[in-house]
Amino acid sequence: MSSKEKKEILNEESKNVNKIKLTREFIHSLPKAELHCHLDGSMRIETILDIAKREGTKLPADTVDELRKILEVGIECKSLVDYLRPFDITAEVLQTAYALERATYELAEDVASENVRYLEIRFAPLWHVRNGLTMTRVVDAVLEGKKRAEKDFNILIGIILCGIRHTTPEDTLKVAELAVAYKNRGVVGFDLAGAEKDFPAKDHKEAFYLIANNNINTTAHAGEAYGPESVHQAIHYISANRIGHGTRLREDGDLLNYVNDHRIPLEMCIISNVQTKAVAKIEDHPIKFYFDLGIRVTLNTDNRLISGTNLTDEYMLAIEKLGFTEHELKYLIINGFKSAFLPLHKKIKLLKTVTEELEDYGFDFKKNYI
Repeated sequence: MSSKEKKEILNEESKNVNKIKLTREFIHSLPKAELHCHLDGSMRIETILDIAKREGTKLPADTVDELRKILEVGIECKSLVDYLRPFDITAEVLQTAYALERATYELAEDVASENVRYLEIRFAPLWHVRNGLTMTRVVDAVLEGKKRAEKDFNILIGIILCGIRHTTPEDTLKVAELAVAYKNRGVVGFDLAGAEKDFPAKDHKEAFYLIANNNINTTAHAGEAYGPESVHQAIHYISANRIGHGTRLREDGDLLNYVNDHRIPLEMCIISNVQTKAVAKIEDHPIKFYFDLGIRVTLNTDNRLISGTNLTDEYMLAIEKLGFTEHELKYLIINGFKSAFLPLHKKIKLLKTVTEELEDYGFDFKKNYI
């Protein structure tokens, strides 16, 4: 998009940052980063149906509308456990190299269409080996999709491998070994995902010990379906550099201040957190409270299909329901790029580009922001 096209989106008074109109079209056009996005939760429904037909996989519905009713959980979702059930269906069609490469490429295409410049895609290799693929072939297929997407779209992509809380520590260690093998080959981090309750992070500390010793970035789902103790374990037992969700962190003021003091980013997903009942309603979401406190919060979708959302939707919720102003919005956007699992020189280059573009849109960055 040219500078002229960007400026046409602004109203006639857009040179004054206080007069920027935060319309959906405007937010959609802004450069953004997304750090918390699950591959198997962000597929196109049409693709699920197409792959199922191609592979002979039986689905619970055979039309887009009927399958959408099953896969998109909606606000009525009762818990994280309920939220995770549709993943059994998406996993069924992600058991071939073709499907994994295609899903990766299409996800990148979807996010690039709303000007997401940096994307981290996460997935659990163990979920995709039931039909005979090796975990290395699984990762290779995703990396092939990433490479093709980066060539075709204006986007940079990092891959995060996930261990799963309710599998064995030995399984998590296998995935950690895979992350070590693919370091500097497109894999930028390691995650611990899945149901928190009764599956503590400390059970998987051997895998994360291997990850830390190999200087690999770490994140962990924590403080979503379980309290701040889960965040504490993620930070102090498995050395998480970022926290996925962290909605219940506010229940422990001392730990909250620790996260703030150590600039540990939170990967927050508004609509998903309501659907999993991490928060009761959108207006109760803590992202604005955290932001006002100075915590480095980032905004993400979690699962574009399952939650029925995209990154523009999430930003509009932050603006319309939680009161983010245009002045605060620019720092919320920058937080995403600052928190990326990128080498410093690449991060600085990307930040410089994005900041200049945001200034073209009418934002200014005179205020120092850590």
